[in-house]
Amino acid sequence: MIRKFFRKKASNKGKLDTFLEKYNLPRAYFNINRRMVTKGVFVGLFWGFIPMPMQMLAVVATTPFIRFNVPIAIAMVWLSNPFTMPFMYYMEYLTGNMILGKEGLGDIELTLEWFSSHMSDIFLPLYVGTAFYSLFVSWLIYLLLNWLWIRSVKEEKSEKTKKRKK
Repeated sequence: MIRKFFRKKASNKGKLDTFLEKYNLPRAYFNINRRMVTKGVFVGLFWGFIPMPMQMLAVVATTPFIRFNVPIAIAMVWLSNPFTMPFMYYMEYLTGNMILGKEGLGDIELTLEWFSSHMSDIFLPLYVGTAFYSLFVSWLIYLLLNWLWIRSVKEEKSEKTKKRKK
């Protein structure tokens, strides 16, 4: 089922080949298979959870070290967009406080003055929570997606064998 979805999306190979030749990009970074897609999701979520500017450039900078589907990784980074960032970072801050056993700040204001005056109180819990989500949650989603993909392929094969027997 998952493979069928990506096969439908990848049916326009002529345009992709032209694009890759034009910009001299390796085809491996655009492969659609279980390993490349799940690694792309992991890398994209890893960088997406980190509060930093230019997350997409961090994804591209990761390409020499890990082979993954770059467009999927960039799409995963965009899960942390300007609308979701405040909620994600607040969740990371609360998680960091919980891990550190701190109470945290109760009177949070969304002003630059407040953030600049309380940065020392926010920084450590935020990045402890960020480390938790970037590493642990991204890894769990990677494993879950891997498991779902394998399960989907097995179900697809069992359906084919059932059809052949009839």
